[in-house]
Amino acid sequence: MKALDSLLYRSSFDESSLAQSFRLSILIPVFNERHVVGESLRRVLALKHELIRGLEAIVVDDCSTDGTREILERLAREDDRITLIHHDTNQGKGAAIRTALTRATGDIVVIHDADLEYDPQDIPLLLVPFAKEGADAVIGSRYMSASYRRALMYRHTLMNRLVTLLGNWFTDLALTDIESCYKLVNATLMKSIPLRSNDFRFEVEIVFKLAKRRARVFEAPIRYLPRSHQEGKKIRAWDGFLALLAMLHFWLIDDLYKEDEYGSTLLAELERARRLSLWTGDNLRPYVGDRVLEISAGIGNLTSQFIPRELYVASDVNPNYLHYLKSYSFGKPYLQVIELDPNNPEHFTGLDNKFDTVLMLNVLERLPDERRALMGVWNALEPGGRVIVLVPQHKGLYGTLDKALDYKRRYTAPELKQLLTESGFNIETMFDFNRFSRPGWWLNGKLLRRRKFSRVQLKAIDSLMPILKRVDRLAPWKGLSLIAVAVKN
Repeated sequence: MKALDSLLYRSSFDESSLAQSFRLSILIPVFNERHVVGESLRRVLALKHELIRGLEAIVVDDCSTDGTREILERLAREDDRITLIHHDTNQGKGAAIRTALTRATGDIVVIHDADLEYDPQDIPLLLVPFAKEGADAVIGSRYMSASYRRALMYRHTLMNRLVTLLGNWFTDLALTDIESCYKLVNATLMKSIPLRSNDFRFEVEIVFKLAKRRARVFEAPIRYLPRSHQEGKKIRAWDGFLALLAMLHFWLIDDLYKEDEYGSTLLAELERARRLSLWTGDNLRPYVGDRVLEISAGIGNLTSQFIPRELYVASDVNPNYLHYLKSYSFGKPYLQVIELDPNNPEHFTGLDNKFDTVLMLNVLERLPDERRALMGVWNALEPGGRVIVLVPQHKGLYGTLDKALDYKRRYTAPELKQLLTESGFNIETMFDFNRFSRPGWWLNGKLLRRRKFSRVQLKAIDSLMPILKRVDRLAPWKGLSLIAVAVKN
């Protein structure tokens, strides 16, 4: 297995593979804080710890009018670790964080308020889950048990706990402080998430989107020195009400990926049809062996159904999916993650005869050279090993949805059989799949010429799946997809 081990995309989470120190990008939104901003930045820049390899402070002055700007300009001249950005209009905390994020170059993004309510000396403790557990995000909690804790304002605490309780219900995360300022997030992950909130609703948005992206979120206790509204505290009771509305919004709306070359946004919508994925897995399970290579594993909807195995290698080319799969593999010694482009023969080097099963679901139709990819698959399989292929069926259905998904073609059963046979495989079985979705695909992709899926339709199909999968064979037309199981000669 040495050749395979050399290809791992940091899949093993033993301590030797985890980072021992990090470069931090500390994002600091500032608005009218001239009395405290200097001391706040001094504390940030004085931060030293073995887990911190370096830091940068990216400060966004959100159109301050009290002299804060002049103080920040002086501090930026004195220390080149400070990057100072000015907003021409007051846009809010969320907008300031979004601006600062564009300049972040560190491994981990840290959100820090400039009001002295939070102590930067707590940041090293928040880094421990990244170093020891491969965390994706860590939230500093004002309410977790610690050796001591200051007694906070009761009504403010009660409101925070109510907001957190509702947030936990919607996200299914067991957090203690959703509204905490101290949120540390892997920089690559953070930059891939579209942030829409301009104000304090950012706190809810980022937690909900991390939860929906299945990020590994941790909490650690922090200290908190609250200030009063007379001392300059800016959050109001109204912001609590807006947070509740934001929860409903971000629970309903799946806006999880920035637009990218991989079509992550569109693919994520499809992959959230959980019951459809389970039905797919049920149909494939009888043919899946003990040593499996899954090509284009996405966010692991099938991976999670087929593990544990003797060996399961999940692969993809999308860096967002690879990040998730790498995190998901924590504590699973049988699950390994590699970056694999099926159209690049070099990516199959070292995989010869290693697997008894290769899964290729919705892969061939995106490739410029199917035969080249199947040659790599043939080499990766042991003699008698199976390749399981799922492709879109019916050339007449090709439309705007196919183009949006980067489908280059649709297949007929004879075409797929010929392709696999000429690539060195014998067909074991071939069958239709997902007949009930064909009318909806025709309606959206051909008639309405949509380039995105209707969330309402996807939700309806997923909700009705227990019934639809039982009557699917009764439909008088062929399936939207075609599944083939073929054996290496």
